[in-house]
Amino acid sequence: SREFVYLKRQLPPDQARRVAALGIPGVSLQHEYRRYYPGGEVAAQLLGFTDVDDNGSEGIELALQDVLRGKPGSQRVIKDRRGRIVEDVASLRAPKEGGDVALSIDSKLQFVAFREIKQAVIEQQAKGGAIVILDAKSGEVLALANWPAYNPNNRTRPAMEAMRNRAVTDLFEPGSTMKPFAIAAVLEEGKFKPGTRVDTGNGKFTIGNRTIHDTHPAAFLSVSEVLQKSSNVGAARLALSLSPQTFWSHLSRAGFGAETGCGFPGEATGRLRNYKTWRPIEQATMSYGNGISVNLLQLARAYTIFANDGELKTISLLKQEGSASGSPVYSAQTARAVRDMLELVVQPGGTAPLAQVPGYRVAGKTGTAHKLQNGKYVNRYIASFIGMAPASDPRLIVAVMLDEPGGKEYYGGQVAAPVFARVTGAALRELDIPYDAPLDNVLQVGGPVVGEE
Repeated sequence: SREFVYLKRQLPPDQARRVAALGIPGVSLQHEYRRYYPGGEVAAQLLGFTDVDDNGSEGIELALQDVLRGKPGSQRVIKDRRGRIVEDVASLRAPKEGGDVALSIDSKLQFVAFREIKQAVIEQQAKGGAIVILDAKSGEVLALANWPAYNPNNRTRPAMEAMRNRAVTDLFEPGSTMKPFAIAAVLEEGKFKPGTRVDTGNGKFTIGNRTIHDTHPAAFLSVSEVLQKSSNVGAARLALSLSPQTFWSHLSRAGFGAETGCGFPGEATGRLRNYKTWRPIEQATMSYGNGISVNLLQLARAYTIFANDGELKTISLLKQEGSASGSPVYSAQTARAVRDMLELVVQPGGTAPLAQVPGYRVAGKTGTAHKLQNGKYVNRYIASFIGMAPASDPRLIVAVMLDEPGGKEYYGGQVAAPVFARVTGAALRELDIPYDAPLDNVLQVGGPVVGEE
């Protein structure tokens, strides 16, 4: 028979030399290429890997397989009795070489993001975590890091948990990172202004047989303070001032409940239920991120609205030329007003003073959401912070998510905001983005960080 079978593929060189030395009749060696990933685990879930036949199996390798792999050609040949080619007769189809792909990922920012999320997950005894860095203008994904991770050059039974690209495949309730969208909706509809006082009922608001609570009760807060203090009661009252259809329309146009368009395999789209099925309590809790699910990349993309005067940017994992296209969601006036409020969040009195970055104004929002188990909320949390910098003219969107921090601290402002500060500061300096604040602009926090739940 002229056919053969592989006994083993991609032997290490030392083993191959020992096999050759045995001189076994009928056993031969064949040289093969094998993909090598210089970054190892730093971008493992993003890049993915190829199988033994060099077919994409995960990540970008799978998503762009048709571009990267090329196509074999074909020839008509004459062979001798032993199957050896003795003459080329004709070329039927020329081979097509695989194409080059230029990713938008900045290798230095990717390393910083990976280092910081790994350190944060370990220090906070969390189940896992992810970081996304977006170019606010072009929509390019500059970094996308996960922990736990795996080494794609040594895939000896990696845990499935380590192979997940959490930023794209994992859904979670976003918690208070949704409040800016509820506030933007009521501002856009002309229902409220930033300084309008909202009755926050000393931290309690009862709808039917359910009562919404605030961690830090107040009788009245301005709309700006509702965001700064992360008031659930205030956000719920604002959302209920809109019809279900109107509120749903604002969330839908911000990209919730839809794919991001990044093209990454296995992306989970999140859940935004049809407004016709909403009860009042569900509309209220959705204003602070309960009853809606997102992935981290989707949430980071939504925040491009506040960085770009109301325009939702198209995002890409590939290098782009110039600014990204986008679709208008809010007016520039509304987007700037919310961005100003988000700056208050990182000041003393807000929920995220630990997100401050020396030399730069930053704006963002904390999130602390209970996790669901068997249809019920349990005392395990997703802690997050989504922000932008420099706030005067945002260039970067940075999103941080920690899954089930296991220490005494679990609020987004306590565990995710400091990670944002380190990553954002390093990224701004690496990209040589000019300062927009004094180097001593970081204001010290007196007492514990204001929590929210």
